[in-house]
Amino acid sequence: MSSHGPAPVELSVDLSAHEMLRRAHVLDALGPDWDPVAALRGEEEAYELLYSGLDADQQRVHDELVAAGVLPPRGGGHAAP
Repeated sequence: MSSHGPAPVELSVDLSAHEMLRRAHVLDALGPDWDPVAALRGEEEAYELLYSGLDADQQRVHDELVAAGVLPPRGGGHAAP
């Protein structure tokens, strides 16, 4: 042992089995009727509705946020940022 305390110990934990179990639980919770394509389509429709009907100032702010990468471009096929 040095005067600076014990030497660091390498710690390795394999969580791959836990991750597979977590994913199985998520898919089980979603159920057999979950349609990921329909879910993404619904998110895109909600995004379009949320940002429709903006006045000129709101549109300017929206455009600035898109240009800055804060929001995805409208109609760009992005369901969520």
